[in-house]
Amino acid sequence: MRTLGIDLAAQPANTSVCAIDWGGSAPVVSDLRSGLDDEALLEAVAEVDKVGIDAPFGWPDEFVDAVVAHRDRSGWPGSGEDQDLYRFHLSFRATDRQLIERGSRRPLSVSTDLIGVVAMRCAYLLDRLAARGEPVDRAGSGKVIEAYPAPALTGWGISATGYKSRVGVARIPELLSRVEEALGGIEMMPQERELAGADHNCFDALIASLVARAAALGLTYAPEPGEQADRAVREGWIHVPTNPLPDLLSS
Repeated sequence: MRTLGIDLAAQPANTSVCAIDWGGSAPVVSDLRSGLDDEALLEAVAEVDKVGIDAPFGWPDEFVDAVVAHRDRSGWPGSGEDQDLYRFHLSFRATDRQLIERGSRRPLSVSTDLIGVVAMRCAYLLDRLAARGEPVDRAGSGKVIEAYPAPALTGWGISATGYKSRVGVARIPELLSRVEEALGGIEMMPQERELAGADHNCFDALIASLVARAAALGLTYAPEPGEQADRAVREGWIHVPTNPLPDLLSS
């Protein structure tokens, strides 16, 4: 099996990918690079079995409905409701709210933060993949899943607080070492190891590739049947690992 992690940014310059081959005694990084445009991403996806993309796959249902209602002058939804709660649902998807309920740090809001620009690029890529015949399910049953490196690391018992800050970036080599130790090592070229330990975009791409492996093995939390699962196919679903890192080595 080959997995791919994509740390998606609004522009190619900060977009990184990491491909990992599984099946040997240790996972092998076969590709780790940055600066990928849309065509390069689509080509990379075509060469692997499962893909984890660090970007929102959709927007909250309430937000979409509210924008349409505002455009059509049909009245702002949510009248008579608790407006603070309603705005919370405008800002965060079902998957985001579940992360918050589990005690994770509040994720960026795809409808109110700059991450929305990344989501637009992601939506375009998902549409292109579907047009090429790739199985695309925003809930994650197809080839691509939505990954979020920080809570994934937390789920594996590794504190990821602040590693993207100017000061916190110095923690990445330690985080990489802890991931490798749990997996019994990761084979990669010296240049790739340097990138993974110094560039948070490359590190996140590596973690997203690990999450893709977890999802492929059924080792991530799935949406609950009913409304949550129904929303997930529209809003997207963040796949958070359920098992420790060594379980990724299972055949």
